[in-house]
This record gives sequence, structure tokens and C-alpha cells, in this order.
Amino acid sequence: MDTVPFRLDTGATWLNLLATRGSAFGRHPEERIPTPERLADWLAAVELTPDAPVTAADLDLARHLRETLRPLALSAAAGEDPSPEAAAGLIAFLRAHDEPLRLAGSAEPPGLARPAPENAAAALGRVARQAAEQFTGPERHVLKSCPESDCRGVFTDPDGRRRWCPSPACASRGRVRAHRARKAAGAE
Repeated sequence: MDTVPFRLDTGATWLNLLATRGSAFGRHPEERIPTPERLADWLAAVELTPDAPVTAADLDLARHLRETLRPLALSAAAGEDPSPEAAAGLIAFLRAHDEPLRLAGSAEPPGLARPAPENAAAALGRVARQAAEQFTGPERHVLKSCPESDCRGVFTDPDGRRRWCPSPACASRGRVRAHRARKAAGAE
């Protein structure tokens, strides 16, 4: 089975979790974490490798978190208040899976480190916490949603210059559509 590469270019780990389902609003969504092993690969790619093995229940939890965050992200990107149901879903997830912040000092090199999460649920709790921090902080203003109807991927745009998500396919389709519209308008 060919594995679909992860999208790790959205600007935040929690947004990268949303990108584990490509073309989420299209006719053929692309699941990038189809198995617990792929979820383990994704957690490793975002530096959240848990101490315990990733299970099928963890995969279900990851997908649940992803779909809990999606409407919140789209609301934030549109500058709208989230629905109470969507907010309640994230709050419930955090109550069940958020872990207290623990820092571990290291002697070589000197500095601070955060210990590995005990399990995938704790890793996902960190992802949920990051999302909650962005939704409730000034960084919520840098969230944008791709205008392509099958994508609608949410990404950070701190400079306010991006129109499409980081996917070259979305930008290409959008530019072709705009070109055709200009050409059609000029023919009238």
C-alpha cells in the first residue's frame, strides 16, 4: 500500500492534524492516517512520539479530535464565533486528555525539555491544547482557510499575503479558474 505523505506545512501542529484528511470537503477525501501505524508515524513527524504503542482506539481518538477542531478552525479563519457545540467538544476533549505541563531539565546541553507523552491520548491532548491556545489568543487572527471548495484547509498566514493553502494544487486550480474567468469576461 502506498502511503500518502503528511502535510506538515500549515503553520502549527494542530493544523497539521487537520491536514491528515486531504480534500476533506471533496468527493474523494484522502485519509493520511488510515492505520494506528500511520498515526504513530505522524506523531513522530510532529515530535510527539508517545512512550506507549499507538492503538486502534488512539486512531479513533485522533480522528475525533481532528473533526472536533475542523469547525472551530473554519470559524476562527472566517473571524466568526464558534458554535457552542463545537466549543463544548474541544472543552470536553481537553478535560479528558489534557496533561499538566511538566518540564524536565537536561544537563547536556543545558536547557529545558518536555518529556515524551505517556501515550497517544496525552500527545493528542497537547495538540488540542495548542489549538485552544491559538483559538483564544492573538494568533487566531493569522488563521486563514483555503478558498478551494474541496479543500478549505486552514493554515497560518502571519503576513496576510497567502490566498490559498500551502498546497500547490489548490493555488494552481485557483489561478487557472481566475484566468478562465478573466478570459471569458474579456470575450463578452
